[in-house]
Amino acid sequence: MAITIQEINELRKKTQAGLMDCKKALTEANGDMEAAMEILRKKGQLVAAKRSDREAAEGCVLAKVDGNYGAMIALKCETDFVAKNADFVALATKIIDAVVANKCKSMDEVNALTIDGENIKDAITNRSGVTGEKMELDGFNYVEGEDIVAYNHMNQNFLCALVVLNKKGFEEAGKGVAMQVAAMSPVALDEAGVPQDVKDTELRTAVEKAKQNQIGKAVENALKKAGINPAHVDTEDHIESNTAKGWLTKEEADKAREIKVSAAKDAEANLKPQMIENIAKGMVAKFYKENCLLDQAYIDDNKISVAQYLKSIDKELTVTDFKRFTLRAE
Repeated sequence: MAITIQEINELRKKTQAGLMDCKKALTEANGDMEAAMEILRKKGQLVAAKRSDREAAEGCVLAKVDGNYGAMIALKCETDFVAKNADFVALATKIIDAVVANKCKSMDEVNALTIDGENIKDAITNRSGVTGEKMELDGFNYVEGEDIVAYNHMNQNFLCALVVLNKKGFEEAGKGVAMQVAAMSPVALDEAGVPQDVKDTELRTAVEKAKQNQIGKAVENALKKAGINPAHVDTEDHIESNTAKGWLTKEEADKAREIKVSAAKDAEANLKPQMIENIAKGMVAKFYKENCLLDQAYIDDNKISVAQYLKSIDKELTVTDFKRFTLRAE
């Protein structure tokens, strides 16, 4: 049977599918609108299945606040072209609106929501059928608190942050801290918030680095004392290369190898545990300062910390929680 342009446009309006896809579906369904919609839905599921092994690295990240609840979601796709499509952004907007309206606290709760009478998972699958790209919902986070500020970096929908303040009426300060979170990607609010396994790993790494630094200095000093430039013998490749160039004699090269082994062995045997521990603690303290939000240097005035910036506005003002999500590799 002949399919009219009016029928095609009606189906397109209902499904947002392409004109040719709508025409093919209506033709296959002999003009039955409901059957054609089901065909397009199945096509979306087929596309999603075929694309399941593809990486969805682009997308739309949105954050929204309602009273003492704030949330963010990332609707992912494969290409920047689809990520900037108005219908794709509209779907992400409907999802975040539903999340906030229902104050979801888990991805299971998010996936159970419906928008426009359709389950969110089905809505995403159907949109995948329209675009031909893999799509997935990710990056769900939520916060609760006295006053919440949401920040969408450059309004480009690829990086969002949520910051919770302990007092109302400081939106400008909250925005500044949200920009800090977006720019500096802290791992925790303060030292107490750093997971113990991260603390343990950082300490072990710092101890080992402190040992190697001390051993390295001892070897370097021994080489200099022997009249050998440490930069010429820092690796075996350099030793061979610089010997070939005539910058080192064979005797100097052999002597450098011997010194590197013996000086390192002596230095390791004479390491002072208390000194290593103190150096390692200093490294870990630096880690906290660089990675804990309240301890970080404030981006608009690196002479003070974020905590000090907030107290300069109100002595009781602080951040109680934050969340961040980005689509970009860091």
